[in-house]
Parts: sequence; C-alpha cells; structure tokens
Amino acid sequence: MLKVENLTKMFGGLAAVHDVSVEFEARKINAIIGPNGAGKSTFFNLISGVHKPTSGRILIDGHDVSRMRCDRVARLGVGRTFQTTHLFEQATVLDNLIVGHRLRTRSGLWDVLINSKRLQQEERECREKARAALDFVGLAHLENRVVLDISQEERKRVAFALALATEPKLVLLDEPAAGVNPEETEGLAELIRKMPEHGLTVCLIEHKMDMIMGLADKIMVLNYGEKIAEGTPAEIKANPAVIEAYLGSDYDAAA
Repeated sequence: MLKVENLTKMFGGLAAVHDVSVEFEARKINAIIGPNGAGKSTFFNLISGVHKPTSGRILIDGHDVSRMRCDRVARLGVGRTFQTTHLFEQATVLDNLIVGHRLRTRSGLWDVLINSKRLQQEERECREKARAALDFVGLAHLENRVVLDISQEERKRVAFALALATEPKLVLLDEPAAGVNPEETEGLAELIRKMPEHGLTVCLIEHKMDMIMGLADKIMVLNYGEKIAEGTPAEIKANPAVIEAYLGSDYDAAA
C-alpha cells in the first residue's frame, strides 16, 4: 500500500527526514514512534503532499505521489487526521462530515446556480457517506449536535469520521489518543482495530506506548529524522537502540 524509498526532507541545512525507506502492508496497522522532533509529523506531511521531498520517492498503491498536490494525493485514497483536531465548531457534526466527501464530487458553480440534478444527487451522496462514517465511529446519535458542544473524545471520533468520509484506502492518524483519558484511549484503539477489517490500511503516530504495543502490526522508529528500527512490537521493545533513544530502560524492565 505504501512504499517509501530513500525519503529526505531538508529545511535549510536541517534534515527533518533523512534517507528513510519503509514499506507498509495493506490492511495492517502500522505505527511510527520516536522522540519529539524525530520527524514523525514531517513524514506524514510528505506522504499526504503537504511538503515535497528534497529527494526520494513515495509510492501509494503503486502510484508515485512524491510531487503531487495534497488534493490529488487525497483523491488517490489518503485520508488524514491531525494532532490538533480541526473542525468547524459552529457547524453540526453532520455538516462537518459532508465537507469531507466533497472531494469526490464534480459539481461546479453552474450546477449550484441552476440547482442541477447532478448537484442534487451529489448532495444526497455526501449525506449518505457522512452518515455512514458517523455510524462507523459510533456517533450517529450526534449528527445534529454543534461541534462546539461535544467532548474532546467525541471530536476525535468526528475527525476519524471526516477522514473516512473522503473514502480513503490509507488513513494517517496523527496522535489520535492525545488529550483523552485511558478508558477513552482504549475506545479509540478499538475503533482503529475496526479499520483494517473494513479494507483500510492504517498508519499512526502515537506516544502512548501501551496503546501502540497492543495495536500495531508493524512499528517504525524515527530519531533525529532517521529510521533506527522497524519490526513487530516484540522486536521493537527488545531493540537496544530504541530503548536507548526513546523507550528507556524503565520501559524495558516493565515490559
């Protein structure tokens, strides 16, 4: 699903990501971990088209997206959430999700002016996709609530649903459990586990190691922009370089 070859991103003289190569299988949960400033979010920005690589290639489902605009990458099937949840707070939950499926519509200004049949059909499709995504994340009962009035954990789920409404193949989740309590974290983990069962490939960044170790099929570890390890959770927990750079000896002992 995702193949990265010798990926490098320079900001001035700083290599935020340096010569990283990795492959993530389809319908698996893949995680990226590492200290703050390790290059994890920059890696996501490269995959989703926010940044263009200085060198290297990014292949999604066989398509080279290294130089593609964000919207074209999204149309190829890449959905994303962010560390900070970005939603239209004064709009309803459902209206936020309808925006997500606009990516798949073709209506233009003329369709709006004449209220064309194509526009009407696409409006119905957007609502159907929005409701399906909302049902998937367990929030169908909140479709008419204003986002400003829902909890942080519910906003996280709405952000998941917004990504799903774009009809992705690959979902990038940037710290999905940040700011929620342990019980809510487990609920979000269960939601992430559902995604591969429905044909989605998941790649997530997260600092909650208990969550990652119980969730991921494969983990890549970044440090100072470089890949220092990749493997199963058991392999990562036992890797001396990862213990030294990120997990620490206390985590190793507890594990």
